[in-house]
Amino acid sequence: MSAVERTEAELVAAARSGSGEALESLLKRHEARLYRFARRLCRHREDAEDVLQESLLAAARGLRSFRGASSVSTWLYAIARSFCIKKRRRRVFAPAEVSLDTDASLAARGVPDPAPPPDEALEASRLEAALERAIAGLDRPYREVLLLRDVEGLSSAEVARVTGLSVPAVKTRLHRARRRLRETLAPLVAPRGAALAGDSRSCPDIVRLFSRHLEGDISARTCARMEEHLAGCAPCRASCDGLKEVLRMCRTTPEPAVPAGLQEKVRGAVHGLLAEGRARGKARRSS
Repeated sequence: MSAVERTEAELVAAARSGSGEALESLLKRHEARLYRFARRLCRHREDAEDVLQESLLAAARGLRSFRGASSVSTWLYAIARSFCIKKRRRRVFAPAEVSLDTDASLAARGVPDPAPPPDEALEASRLEAALERAIAGLDRPYREVLLLRDVEGLSSAEVARVTGLSVPAVKTRLHRARRRLRETLAPLVAPRGAALAGDSRSCPDIVRLFSRHLEGDISARTCARMEEHLAGCAPCRASCDGLKEVLRMCRTTPEPAVPAGLQEKVRGAVHGLLAEGRARGKARRSS
């Protein structure tokens, strides 16, 4: 069975037994998503490339101690987050780089181009750029939970393991991040002609309530009251529809192509690491 056909558990077991092919295949499975996370959390291309390399090498070195208490992806995100935080501390006085390749072509990012009509392609590009800016504009504590939960698809419990927060703390930050993102993108994602939620005292905090509903944190009775309110309140309905669209955009964010030069650099470093391990093993056997 080739490394491509193996399950992740099989690859982990083989890599821990010394299979270089299995280790490379395991890391390759996760590198694009890890690179996407690093780029959006670090906000600097050079930092993200360093973080990807450092994270994959740290994973290669530490795989023997990986006990499977979490998924491999959760473990890797935790490693990458740690390296991003270190990079941020070094750049504390550096200007933030808000946008990352938002004007690049689909082909340059390695994303298949379905050749939509020019106006649709322009609109999609505009929305993608706006989403990038909105995510980059979030404070890091909110940005990281939104990236992990709504872009990378981790559960709230997995996000808690990555960040070291409690699950309630993760959800509190997530609701605030979603609200901020919806508010920023509202002019672009609101249905044509729809009014935004006003300041009516009779309206509940519908965006937070709907966000909690998505996390399964409201009772059936509260959910029924929310649906009843939405049926008769067009502004609140528009707000919820806007949040749905924002989250859809997050979930469909394309994985950026990892630069070929960076891939070669990582592969070379992993090969060097494996060679060192084989040399140490040979030395122990001959002593």
